[in-house]
Amino acid sequence: MMDQMKKTAEVLNDLIKINNDRIAGYEKAIAELPAVDVDLKALFSSLIEQSQMLKDELQQHISAWEDRVDDQTTAAGKIYRAWMDVKQAFAADDRRAVLESCEYGEDAAQKAYRQAEEEVEISTAAKALISSQKTQLRASHDQIKQLRDREKAL
Repeated sequence: MMDQMKKTAEVLNDLIKINNDRIAGYEKAIAELPAVDVDLKALFSSLIEQSQMLKDELQQHISAWEDRVDDQTTAAGKIYRAWMDVKQAFAADDRRAVLESCEYGEDAAQKAYRQAEEEVEISTAAKALISSQKTQLRASHDQIKQLRDREKAL
């Protein structure tokens, strides 16, 4: 039982880190985007809010235990955060390249959630939470992909 709680806290802490990184990535994208891209700035702001909410849910889930909630970005997250390091995309004023970078980040988040879902040693309640959050993130991923595809078609 103790092992399961420890493993669950570990997995949920990783997802908190992923959401921290997602927030950092979108904040960076908003800062870099030209003022004319009001629609993307609004979308990215809503995705930041989404990650804040997901993080809060994860933190509430583990705060019932004594495990400290981890509030840093991941070491693996450094790799994940690199998805926004596409200076050329911003310099080129290319919405499509920005959206491609974002989609890459969303893919990374989906993969992390999928791996978390497949963990055998975590609690059923945590699995249900992870599954629900993965579905919400999937919708965001699809929204980014749709915008990217639209830019491709232009």
